Amino acid sequence: MRKLITGTIVEAVGGYTGSTSYRQPLVGFTAADNPGFIRLREAVGPTHQLPQDLLPNARSVIAFFLPFTRDLVRLNRSDPYISRAWAEAYVETNRLIDDICRALAGVLISMGVRTAWQQPTHNFDQLTLTSFWSHKHVAYLCGLGGFGRHQMLITEAGCAGRLGSLAIDADLPETGTALPGTADLPPGEFLAKRCRDCSACIRSCPSGALTENGLNKQVCYNYLLQVSDHFQDLGLCDVCGKCATGPCALKAPGMAG
Repeated sequence: MRKLITGTIVEAVGGYTGSTSYRQPLVGFTAADNPGFIRLREAVGPTHQLPQDLLPNARSVIAFFLPFTRDLVRLNRSDPYISRAWAEAYVETNRLIDDICRALAGVLISMGVRTAWQQPTHNFDQLTLTSFWSHKHVAYLCGLGGFGRHQMLITEAGCAGRLGSLAIDADLPETGTALPGTADLPPGEFLAKRCRDCSACIRSCPSGALTENGLNKQVCYNYLLQVSDHFQDLGLCDVCGKCATGPCALKAPGMAG
């Protein structure tokens, strides 16, 4: 079933006809009773859902990462504001993630397997900016990477891209940690120790929300809303991504390539 799921995701990305291009998707799996979900709820708050809140009798969770191309990263890095192509990619990729979840649901229901998922974004409390279902933390629990100073998930394909996840009521073998040295790190910590000596994401933050002391989510999101107003013809695109265009954009720190 893992091969079928991965193949469905890869096929959906390969057949996508929008203006955004992607590299090879990454896919990870974990058990719905992974104790990390309880720890995540304790850390975030009682409103953060467990897999069983998404789907009664959930037994496994799937996470996938759709990495952007080098060209798109370059465009956003070099643009004095936020690249329009990056804003378009945000909107298009959110749609693609929803399409992937629907495609998986269609394939799996034919095998008697039920699925459930949260929307790709805007599934958070507007006042506290706390997620009801954090795709990046779910992907962490599925072994797809570790967290950087910008509090984004850094996978073996970097952090420039979008994440999706869903719960299913079937058992799947778990994936191991994709990056050496991240298995025992709490989700809030930096990616091993390789991220601590780099401040590229802090320097690239246009709003001043990201500093050596961490991320001010309110300052960050206020800036994202300004960007959305700038690109209002695209619909809601509260996105920036400048912090995701540094050395960890396309690969994890310390990885060759």
